[in-house]
Amino acid sequence: MSKDAVDTAQAADDPQVAQAPADAGDAGYSKDLKARHINMIAIGGAIGTGLFLGAGGRLHDAGPALAVAYLVCGVFAFFVVRALGELVLHRPSSGSFVSYAREFLGEKGAYVAGWMYFLNWSTTGIADITAIALYTHYWSAFTSIPQWVLALIALAVVLAVNLISVKIFGEMEFWFAIVKVATLVAFMLVGIFLLATQHEVGGYTPGTGVITDHGGFLPHGVMPVILVMQGVIFAYAALELVGVAAGETAEPHKVVPRAVNSIMWRVALFYVGSVVLLALLLPGSLYSGAESPFVTVLSKVGVPAAGDVMNLVVLTAAMSSLNSGLYSTGRILRSMAMSGSAPKFTGVMSRTQVPYGGILLTCAVCVLGVGLNYLVPSQAFEIVLNVASLGIISTWVIIMLCHLVFVRRAKEGSLTRPHFRLPGSPVTEIATIVFLLACLGMMWNDEEVGRRTLLLVPVIAVMLVAGWFGVRRRVGETAQLSQQSQQSQQSQQSQQ
Repeated sequence: MSKDAVDTAQAADDPQVAQAPADAGDAGYSKDLKARHINMIAIGGAIGTGLFLGAGGRLHDAGPALAVAYLVCGVFAFFVVRALGELVLHRPSSGSFVSYAREFLGEKGAYVAGWMYFLNWSTTGIADITAIALYTHYWSAFTSIPQWVLALIALAVVLAVNLISVKIFGEMEFWFAIVKVATLVAFMLVGIFLLATQHEVGGYTPGTGVITDHGGFLPHGVMPVILVMQGVIFAYAALELVGVAAGETAEPHKVVPRAVNSIMWRVALFYVGSVVLLALLLPGSLYSGAESPFVTVLSKVGVPAAGDVMNLVVLTAAMSSLNSGLYSTGRILRSMAMSGSAPKFTGVMSRTQVPYGGILLTCAVCVLGVGLNYLVPSQAFEIVLNVASLGIISTWVIIMLCHLVFVRRAKEGSLTRPHFRLPGSPVTEIATIVFLLACLGMMWNDEEVGRRTLLLVPVIAVMLVAGWFGVRRRVGETAQLSQQSQQSQQSQQSQQ
């Protein structure tokens, strides 16, 4: 199937051929996502709870050097999304990297890529609904409502939005991103004002003295900075969503390069800039993982209702993440179902061109998360967050492996690379893969949670192998039927 997929993708000169997508999972989608939707999906993927909430605890552990950790991880995250962007221009697909894994790594590669991505987003979805319930409990009006009930309500609302149409999903993500960006810009303006006027923040005068007088750039040494890398990688999760969304936009060749290229400066401005500002305003020891660092600063200044505003923004970020997870896994599972490696019902489309089967499967796993919230409400978030990190790292590694094979085939002359390219290949891909695997290995140093997470890797590997033996016959039959169908189409076109 992979050779035929390449041939079909390259036959753009014949409109009849172009109508038959290289990936059967791409058929039937609307093209309702506009340029503004894709741009904001790119921003939304780069800004989430990893910054709004997670930066507080990481600043406490790593100090001002956290800015370097965000920058380093941001560079490698950009390499991943730039490689994915090049693959999108080669052949836009709602199956995204799963479709590319099928083309360049074979059906086994697509199977692993798809189910690890499903693991990532289904567990992230559990983390999101848990976070939403926790953030909602911040307001006294909701404290009497059980955490699992709030989690279930959040899941139901986002599910309804995803089942209506892709246009509604795009609009929701657009406004979620607007809220996040506006909040960050407003905070940075306040922070720059406090820094420029030397206005005291909690008894401290903003400036470099806040850093030098409290342990310097590395108050706890280098090791804490290295250990937070895995958490920082999670903060950038969802950047790959641009590749999935590209399959439902009318002009991916125009929209995707602009969206991908803008990610780098957004990372530098929002992540690195925000962390530098936070470090200049207050000592790292005053920040906490239990509170947004932005709330910490604003409350020290005496800004009224700072906690309420930031809690609403963090709630928005969690809703955005859940929304993205249901959207992307629905498309990925449909691509897999059409090749036989996912249940048939996940390939079903609604009248409004939404792959609701895959969305409902992800939602079903999230319902298990509602049960987790009922049984262990205090531990639910941390349990699933670490499992999700395994899915993120494996997904990004697979994207880079696909790109390595893609470049190799281009050098062999079997396909042509687009003008929008990942620079420095193959060094860039290899360096990124090594870095991601190193981040995975560093989890072993965290005895309480990280080590237990790594011990799940053999369990997941056994499940994947067992699952493959369960679907490989159907995958082979589907690939054979697809090949025969494409040969028949080509034969009819040659006769005409």
